[in-house]
Amino acid sequence: MAGKPDYKTEIDKYYPADSIVRGILLTHSGQVRDLALRINAERQLEIAPDSIEAAAMLHDIGIIFTDAPALDCHGTEPYMRHGIVGADLLRSDGVDEYLARVAERHTGAGLTADDIIAQQLPLDPTRDYMPQTTLERLICYADCFYSKSGDMQKKSLKRVRASMARLGEAVARRFEALVNEFGEV
Repeated sequence: MAGKPDYKTEIDKYYPADSIVRGILLTHSGQVRDLALRINAERQLEIAPDSIEAAAMLHDIGIIFTDAPALDCHGTEPYMRHGIVGADLLRSDGVDEYLARVAERHTGAGLTADDIIAQQLPLDPTRDYMPQTTLERLICYADCFYSKSGDMQKKSLKRVRASMARLGEAVARRFEALVNEFGEV
């Protein structure tokens, strides 16, 4: 899929047109896209808007394969693995690697091997899933402000900070680094 990223084909391939989960995915991903595009413009990050759009729209592509009935997802994978599942899916479909890495590394404020062990997460404890590039960090940050459940409205920075603090001091520090990089939104 070299050239302009074609996220719509990937979504159409896995998310039936009239499904509840497709609506949830498109709403959430669109919110993340819009915030990331706004931050890109305001902070003059100079990331190609097409890349931001594709990354935002595909970052949660793996949710449909998870066991999350509240999201109309009836797969077998634990929800925590949706990023890994999505990255594997994108890679198997030949989507540009940078988009697979965004999917793989967008959860929370990133996940370290220590986080995986301490929280007993169903992920490879020998790996870090930390966003490395500016695009990866941008999507990770924008994603923190929107949930795929509930009213799906933008969370306040105070609320996101509180959520991150509950996950531990290291997670809170990583989130603050993202706030410093991308600004208070």
